[in-house]
Amino acid sequence: MTVLVNLIVTLGMLYVVPAGLRLIDPAGLRTAARLWPVPAALGALCLWLPRGIPATALAALYAAAALALATRAPARLLEARRRSRAGGSAGGAPPRTTVSGPAEVAVCTALVSPSIAATALVAERAGYRLFGFDLDILALTVPHFHFAGFTAALVAGLVCRAGATAPAIAPATAPGSATLSRWAAYSVPGGTLLVLLGYFVDDWAELAGAVVLTTGMWAVALLTWRDIRPGARDRTTGALLGTSAAVLVATMLLALWWAAGEATGITHPTLTWMAATHGLGNALGFALCSVLAWRRLTVD
Repeated sequence: MTVLVNLIVTLGMLYVVPAGLRLIDPAGLRTAARLWPVPAALGALCLWLPRGIPATALAALYAAAALALATRAPARLLEARRRSRAGGSAGGAPPRTTVSGPAEVAVCTALVSPSIAATALVAERAGYRLFGFDLDILALTVPHFHFAGFTAALVAGLVCRAGATAPAIAPATAPGSATLSRWAAYSVPGGTLLVLLGYFVDDWAELAGAVVLTTGMWAVALLTWRDIRPGARDRTTGALLGTSAAVLVATMLLALWWAAGEATGITHPTLTWMAATHGLGNALGFALCSVLAWRRLTVD
């Protein structure tokens, strides 16, 4: 399981995060996206070293970059609130990269998530049971907040943003899509937070978070399939979007099964099996395909 988890995390650090930053704000986050591979490479390297001072030091450097990224979130939320009160931009509509409301909540959740992952990484590499959690749980928190945290919130925000400000991407949204996209943009960050809080409360709280997160991700899948995919410029982009939507249905069902098993004691997959199915599916089938597709959709 360790090798598989490390490969998944490496993908998230080196490609998914910097590519996602360019999708969030190509201008405002250009420098951060360009420089991100440097600390990401250090973070990825620490995964393959034995626990100890060298691995911890490299993880701490990555954590510093992740914390710096997280500081961008409050400023974006304040700007979104200011724009909302002012009624948008001078032209009457906010630019695509600074949409207020639920899309901005999701985007800011994405910006904060790597710092949570990096904090867990530092503790795990130091062999320190942060908040009393087993090292295996800390190790799995790292991919969880790179993908369920960063990528899931990012895509939920992009889907919400597309319906509101980029009709060329979602040209024929169905009735109710706006409400559904707002639900996705709020419930994915909310569900992720509830899952995190469930770590500190009990398995039932974690199950509640899994339910909220799953419904949000299934909303993302439905909107991607029904509203975003038809606007794809070519078959490759459409296939990437279709794959990401289909994979979410299966992987989030697995997440519900695991959370329900932990809470009720019913038979459920092991962590190793979850890493090989839910984790790998989300990393490759959802996150990678989504980022590649949205890069193709938004390229000028």
